[in-house]
Amino acid sequence: MPRVAVTGVGVICALGHNQEAFWRALADGRSAIETMTAVDPQQFRFSAAAEVRGFVPEEHLPPKDLPLLDRFAQFALIAANEAVAQSGIEWTPELREEAAVITGSSMGGRGAEEAGYWELFHNNRTRVHPLTIPLSMSNAGASHISMRYGLQGAVYTVSSACSSSAHAIGQAFRQVRSGAAPMAIAGGSEAPMFIGGLKAWEAMRVVSKDTCRPFSADRTGLVLGEGGAMLVLEPLDAALARGAKPLAEIVGFGMSSDATHITLPAPEGAARAMRKAIADAGLAPEQIGYINAHGTATEANDRTETAAIRLVFGDRADRLAVSSTKSMHGHTLGAAGAVEAIASILALGHGLLPPTANFTRPDPNCDLDVIPNAARPQQVEACLSNSFAFGGLNAVLAFKAWP
Repeated sequence: MPRVAVTGVGVICALGHNQEAFWRALADGRSAIETMTAVDPQQFRFSAAAEVRGFVPEEHLPPKDLPLLDRFAQFALIAANEAVAQSGIEWTPELREEAAVITGSSMGGRGAEEAGYWELFHNNRTRVHPLTIPLSMSNAGASHISMRYGLQGAVYTVSSACSSSAHAIGQAFRQVRSGAAPMAIAGGSEAPMFIGGLKAWEAMRVVSKDTCRPFSADRTGLVLGEGGAMLVLEPLDAALARGAKPLAEIVGFGMSSDATHITLPAPEGAARAMRKAIADAGLAPEQIGYINAHGTATEANDRTETAAIRLVFGDRADRLAVSSTKSMHGHTLGAAGAVEAIASILALGHGLLPPTANFTRPDPNCDLDVIPNAARPQQVEACLSNSFAFGGLNAVLAFKAWP
């Protein structure tokens, strides 16, 4: 089967408004978790969030388009624009006709929905904004990317909670590898900083009251983040023929379902997805040098993910570098898989593994090399990017460094 290259990436999140700022913060081990400003933190049991600060939509997108774009769709389009620009893709009528756009989002534009509900139930209005449906639909990001570039192939959105964008990238990878699509833009976006969404997470009692410290013995939960991330995928031969420089190869994708519990993860399910990604890539486990962990900093996830890694790698897990970049950019929910895939790709390209920030002291149940607090210069051949979602839905991407 044809090899698939990543020729462009774009990202906007709490760590920065583009991939350069994003990578600089990861390399510095700098956490962007601060007191939330989008809403009054006094309303919640927690106050920390990883917001996209200093964001002025008009600086990124035409003002005339903004009334049709909820914040999550803005993030999707901004990230896609950066990825496409870096790829240097040459659009032809034939390419536009078959190119795919596959995105992931767990919440879509629920902020727009909430604004409508507020008008109905708080202000006693009898109608909502006429664009509430196109603003709130989860496929809005994918559709606006399609319209921006005139792409007429398979365009759709995956919603599988926190694995959404990893599933989207994996499906795009399979379409390009099989020849069903000549190229694809894939990733995800999320904008959960609105009262109803935050209250829903508060009710689950899994959000930290201070910060996100994955794998630490004193971790207290996840911290919510927002943003968007997109990748351009194309056949390696086609990319090289047009003079593009691949950032990495995407070589494998594995997915599984725990089929056990709606919120509690199972190590066997996560392990199956990792094994499938490694097998799909045609790699041996010893070729994996780094894992960008799902690493939410919840008690259950970190312990379960550690157990899953040990199921797959055995004793070699002691020598395997693992980190959670959520400690810096927060948990971006449906966008997490794409944000962390880009972190993995950039780590391969720079020969520098991002750290687990905010780390304090080891948890005996999370006995892995978690690259605490400072990035590590290390060139690895291949890596995994893990995404594990409520509902027991697991998605794992495998990448190889480009020489």
